[in-house]
Amino acid sequence: MVQWLRSLLFFTMFCVGIFFYGVLITLVWPITPLTFRRWLAKQWAYYNLFMLKWVCGLKHVVSGQENLPPAPFVILSKHQSEWETVTFHTLFPFFAFALKRSLKWIPIFGWALAATQQIFINRSHGTEALRLLATEGKAAMAQGDCILIFPEGTRMPAGQVGDYKPGGVMLAMAAEAPIVPVAHDAGYYWPKGQLLKKAGTVRVKIGKPIPTAGLPKNARKQLMAQVEQSIEGMIEEIRAEREAEGSITPNPPG
Repeated sequence: MVQWLRSLLFFTMFCVGIFFYGVLITLVWPITPLTFRRWLAKQWAYYNLFMLKWVCGLKHVVSGQENLPPAPFVILSKHQSEWETVTFHTLFPFFAFALKRSLKWIPIFGWALAATQQIFINRSHGTEALRLLATEGKAAMAQGDCILIFPEGTRMPAGQVGDYKPGGVMLAMAAEAPIVPVAHDAGYYWPKGQLLKKAGTVRVKIGKPIPTAGLPKNARKQLMAQVEQSIEGMIEEIRAEREAEGSITPNPPG
């Protein structure tokens, strides 16, 4: 019961944070540079981490940050929870998300996303969506931005593996930028679609960058397999670490 109350309090403060930072970013949109608006988004992410830690008892630990290459690069991350979408700004240089287009129309939140120049795609349009991602993503990376993409496309419950899609790999190859694979276990603590946040420590692993410069187009499938192997391999490392220390996962994979 206590954790439910803590989770409800966090949800309230989370909504307050969205409103405050969303309105602020939208108001300064016409009069400030993009870097400042993205800095505000980063402060929102720090706010979320603070509330998760002190309200819900949910902390995080990161390994592998020394693997980050100079920007720009493409971040391909496991997607289990909302946790990574509201905290990852604290872990990486300024980046743009590749997001579903419908998020753009959410009042305040969607306005802030537009103000920080996220990349919106219509996933139902298949080839057209991939073309738009490649065009806008490459243009953003030419200006020094990193791009964050969830290659499984949607949130997958902890312990499950989704179908890895080619958009992120195609963008990295087009821009000749390195791929940074990322794994975490946030889905055990903040499961998809659930209010309850469980106390504990989210583990984040950043893998070694995978180069794409000079690769031929027919190397795409091999590169996709390498990305999936890297991410899922780090997921197994996280699971092994928990077993070694004798910790009990809140939601053991089925």
